[in-house]
Amino acid sequence: MASLFKKKTVDDVIKEQNKELRGTQRQITRDRTALEKQEKQLEMEIKKMAKTGNRDACKVLAKQLVQVRKQKTRTYAVSSKVTSMSTQTKLMNSQMKMAGAMAKTTKTMQAVNKKMDPKMTMQTLQNFQKETAKMDMTEEMSKIHLCSTCCLF
Repeated sequence: MASLFKKKTVDDVIKEQNKELRGTQRQITRDRTALEKQEKQLEMEIKKMAKTGNRDACKVLAKQLVQVRKQKTRTYAVSSKVTSMSTQTKLMNSQMKMAGAMAKTTKTMQAVNKKMDPKMTMQTLQNFQKETAKMDMTEEMSKIHLCSTCCLF
């Protein structure tokens, strides 16, 4: 019962839309298959009527064949539109998730900036540089000392 009163999330809505779009795509494919069967039957009937010499029946069947082919062409157009809608839905979902991630990152950066004192950070960096310079000088002095003792022997 609780699920009846619960609000749908964006992910739930997107899942439902994708499910409906896939169902629509399958139905379009079924319709196209039926139209292809009908097209083959009409072609066979036209050939049969042409053999018997019935021109009027051939004309009527040819008109029906043209209509079936137009319908089949329309199914391809509708199918591509449904695919496009599905792609757009997925793109919008990914953009929404990216925007949410960016918002969280911004909040985190704001919190970090509030916690960090710029003066203390600069002082720490300066101390680090001084200590690094001292280490470098000590290292150089030890190299010189080693070199001078090696040269004596």
